[in-house]
Amino acid sequence: MAGQAGNPVPAMTVHHPLEKPVVVVGPQFLAQYPVDLTIASKVLTLGENDFRVTDVNGTLIFSVKSKFMSIHDRRHLKDAAGNILVTLKQKIMTMHRRWQVFRGESTEEKDLLLATQLDVFLASNTTSESVPDFKIKGSWAERSCTIYLGDGESNIIVAQMFKRHTVKTALLDTDNFAVTVYPNVDCAFVVALVVVLDEINADRSGED
Repeated sequence: MAGQAGNPVPAMTVHHPLEKPVVVVGPQFLAQYPVDLTIASKVLTLGENDFRVTDVNGTLIFSVKSKFMSIHDRRHLKDAAGNILVTLKQKIMTMHRRWQVFRGESTEEKDLLLATQLDVFLASNTTSESVPDFKIKGSWAERSCTIYLGDGESNIIVAQMFKRHTVKTALLDTDNFAVTVYPNVDCAFVVALVVVLDEINADRSGED
């Protein structure tokens, strides 16, 4: 339907289907349809954030817990049953502060899944970080980000994020935002990326 004069119709995002599924954490987190998740970030007393990830019905899907009294910043991504899926750990002693994601509770190189800034590199990427596996574009401050496959030039989107304001989140001192994970994309992987983005943003703003 055409827009009224002077009010052009906004351009729609074109979704290019994936040639093969994106599996990083596990194939059990894939769906054949878009998955809408709500991520609520709760600010804790020591300046850390915990995250609660729910589906459209309010059912808990994932949670992220901070590990206090640790030498290094560390987070655990858990499934609804409380099983630790991945460990997110800040890599120190580097020119740029980076975060790494490991399988389970491990922080050993053999269990490294990915490392990220705004370009995301899987541990299996052997190109010396010349070509990223995923590219993140947008504004984290506005919670408006898009995750692309590869360097982003192909415009193949794997997930999109946007801010969600509610009276409840304001009263509970939470930061609510929504993520749409596209078909055949690992939901746990996307949630881990969102948490890393939150930490990188905190680093840049001096909150961490």
